[in-house]
Amino acid sequence: MSRSRASAQASEARERYREMSVAEFFAKNKELAGFANPTRALYQTVRELVENALDATDTHGILPEITIIIRERPDLEPGGSERVTRYTVTVEDNGIGVPATEIANAFGKVLYSSKYVIRQTRGMYGLGVKAAVLYGQATSGQPVEVVSAPIGSPYVYMKKLFIDMKKNKPVIVEEAQWKRRGRWHGTRVSITLQGDWPRARSRIVEYVKRTAIIAPYATITLITPEGVVYHYPRTTRKMPKPPREAKPHPHGIDLEQLKLIIINTKAKTLKDMLVTEFQSVGEKTATDFLREVGLDADMDPKKLLERGNGRKLSLLADKLRTYRGFRAPRSDYLSPIGEELIKIGLQRMFSPEWVGAVTRSPKAYEGHPFIVEVGIAYGGAIKPMEEPLLLRYANKIPLLYEEREDVSWKVLSRINWRLYGVEFPAPLVVLVHIASTKVPYKGVGKESISEVPEIESEIRAAIQEVARGLRIYLSRKRREAEVRRKIVSIAKYIPEIARSLAVLSKPPDKWSPPEPGEERSIIDSLVRIVAENVEVPQVNGETADPIQIVRSVIENVRVEER
Repeated sequence: MSRSRASAQASEARERYREMSVAEFFAKNKELAGFANPTRALYQTVRELVENALDATDTHGILPEITIIIRERPDLEPGGSERVTRYTVTVEDNGIGVPATEIANAFGKVLYSSKYVIRQTRGMYGLGVKAAVLYGQATSGQPVEVVSAPIGSPYVYMKKLFIDMKKNKPVIVEEAQWKRRGRWHGTRVSITLQGDWPRARSRIVEYVKRTAIIAPYATITLITPEGVVYHYPRTTRKMPKPPREAKPHPHGIDLEQLKLIIINTKAKTLKDMLVTEFQSVGEKTATDFLREVGLDADMDPKKLLERGNGRKLSLLADKLRTYRGFRAPRSDYLSPIGEELIKIGLQRMFSPEWVGAVTRSPKAYEGHPFIVEVGIAYGGAIKPMEEPLLLRYANKIPLLYEEREDVSWKVLSRINWRLYGVEFPAPLVVLVHIASTKVPYKGVGKESISEVPEIESEIRAAIQEVARGLRIYLSRKRREAEVRRKIVSIAKYIPEIARSLAVLSKPPDKWSPPEPGEERSIIDSLVRIVAENVEVPQVNGETADPIQIVRSVIENVRVEER
């Protein structure tokens, strides 16, 4: 083989290497963020914008006013026989707004966000809305439009921008500002994208409905492309407490996170670093821990990053995760929905005959605190189903896809409902909510939760706890039905007995049909005798009036006689 030919083959075989920005990566792998097809992309865009709107309102103690408008854009359809439908999704909120200096990066730079703190938020990385922007510009060629009026600012700011995928930077194509008129503050975001509304309609409507269930303190309005309006007005002004930022717990730290803490800490000693950078670590605990690990409490933590100290650094990271002397992670900075709001939401949406809820005591997994909440609604306007209707939530986000892969479904499907007096088909709705600074989602799309043993156990205990209340209710209801049947069996003969007694109470030579007053007096006496000898159980905290039951039966008998 000639040298020139071998050189050519070697050149052809050589791999080409280049750097890919995070924006380009997510643009080419959009299904990772939930944008696999036009149907899912339209739903995901609505979801990401609504989540941002709620985080900008209730997280800061503002009663949310959120409007979602989906508008078809036939003016953007290309020529030719193939019809591609595009939609503009606009979500407006009354939140804190985005500062003018942050708008471009907040919507035009992937992995740039205010969410990189340890705090319970609906979004995890600030990635979702940027994925929607990337999908929109790729399928419609239109920029995202952001209008923001930050609280306290005298101006309203508007920017239209694209994301430069190669550089992962915003490219502003139009911007303006004007004097604010009125009192509105918040953000309005519009993204134009290719979508399939007919297929996405049911998911989007259900998403908004389920959001309204666990946020009865919000006013949410959805306007569809057909002009149909779904309006869920606020039914309470009570809000969950806002989540707060927290320090990391030692049990949730890995080696790379420890390195970042050491790089950024201002502490001059290892002991001070443990006390100031971590939660649940006091001076005595830090001293005892470092003594057990065998590290000098007065050592400069920066020295652990020097060459030759890699083993000490790894040892410290391992011991932080496993040391049993640390107190449990704090949970007071989490923001559960609360039993009262869960009941209000379920009552409003389903009009059940019985509703119960529980917020379990905080637990932790791998150093991350979490709270499990469960609500159950039964009967009333709920239609009987072959299995319970499961409403899944994580950090107040409705989860609609991948239901059978979720830990909540696994637990629910193994509950023996007969033990709680429920026979299917039954009108039963079960709501499960998990609040945590780190929800263990199975994927970036945030649609299902992993089977973490601690979380699985808490969900099971919470469902069983509320189901026991349902069992008591159903048991009392069955007892009341039995008592009612007995009352009915007796009461339907009262009119005839009263007439007979009225006749027999007279001398034989004066027998005659009773006067209305005579019969009514005897009926009243018989009604009291029956009522005093019947004990009706409480149902839903109320006791049925046996006198009313008897009188109702007597009235029905008279109607039948007439």
